[in-house]
Amino acid sequence: MRKLSLFQVVLACFLLTLIITTAGGRDSMSNESKITTKALLDKADSLFNGNEYEASRAIYIQAMEQANKNKENSELTEAYSMIARTYLVLDKKEEGRPWIQKAEKIANSKDPLGWSRYLGVRGRFEWKDKELDKATATFKEMYNYCSGRKLYERAIDAAHMVAITGKPEEQIEWGKKGLKEAEEGTVTRWLGPLWNNLGATYEDMGRYKEALDAYLKAREFHWRYGDEKNKLIADWAVGHAYRLNGDNASAEKWLRPVLAWCERIGETEFEGLTNRELGEIELSRPSPDMALSYFLKAEEKLRQAGMPEWDSAGFAKLQNQIAELSKKTK
Repeated sequence: MRKLSLFQVVLACFLLTLIITTAGGRDSMSNESKITTKALLDKADSLFNGNEYEASRAIYIQAMEQANKNKENSELTEAYSMIARTYLVLDKKEEGRPWIQKAEKIANSKDPLGWSRYLGVRGRFEWKDKELDKATATFKEMYNYCSGRKLYERAIDAAHMVAITGKPEEQIEWGKKGLKEAEEGTVTRWLGPLWNNLGATYEDMGRYKEALDAYLKAREFHWRYGDEKNKLIADWAVGHAYRLNGDNASAEKWLRPVLAWCERIGETEFEGLTNRELGEIELSRPSPDMALSYFLKAEEKLRQAGMPEWDSAGFAKLQNQIAELSKKTK
């Protein structure tokens, strides 16, 4: 499977969470006979968005039963698909597979909400099966389907997923497609995460100036629509990008307030990441004693945040830097 950077993973998680909040948005033409199933699906989506996967599954099952009773094919397709996804997100892929197979049997391209939801979950199963080319094709199909029907949120989801499963040369193209859908659909609250993802793609490609420009645009929207943590991460990303561009003075202007902010609210992970950034700046001066001090603090906080589990290579690199600096400062 193609690997994402830590920052892309964080942003991808944020974006996907945001998407699922509104991905269940119902067709405005829904009639009275569909209201009960609509309410159940919306409630389940809200629980899923809050990472309450078991609880959301129970409501999706209720929606499934209601849709089956009322012969609501589109809603039934959505319920089957999301039951499958509640298993997939908990790494219980094989328990979820029968449910996406149920969705496949009834999914109809004449049902925009049911069909688009099915494609989104089917593509995620293909992704987790490491069938990246197949997943990419599914998400492209989903994008074309949703874009032509003004299902902007789902088109954004599809474009974002192509940027994850596609080849490196596709990532920028599809990141920009997601931005286009957000702008055309006036879903401006998503522009922050989308610009973040594009910035992370540029960063992975070593295109640091473009990454900085993207992160600055992301910050504008995070500060307009995001919560406190979204704003903090956006400021961190800008400081991080300035450092990558070799502008340490500007980087510090952003990172030092972020560090104080993290300490004030108890944000352990980004306190660790910010200390690591400041350590890298001190290395470039060079100030080995100061760099070591920052790296030791970074190690402490990132260990608390579980970095050895979610980025063992990055944590090992940090430990190696500490070991080398310890030798030099004796």
